[in-house]
Amino acid sequence: MGGDYVYPGIFLSYFLFFLFLAGGIFFFVRSLRDGYWGKHAEDVKYIMMKDEEEPPGESVEKNQGEQHARS
Repeated sequence: MGGDYVYPGIFLSYFLFFLFLAGGIFFFVRSLRDGYWGKHAEDVKYIMMKDEEEPPGESVEKNQGEQHARS
């Protein structure tokens, strides 16, 4: 029988399991700390959507005017 190869496989599988578990707990705690689970968790998404609502030509003209003013 292949008894010599069973224990390294079991130890490797448990090691990977605890490694992934520790990583999951770490990132879950980090997301709690950064505020992704609070009642204001969606605020960042709405800020990004508000920035995208500008008319397409307006932001380009504004940027070109700022570049001419700088030179």
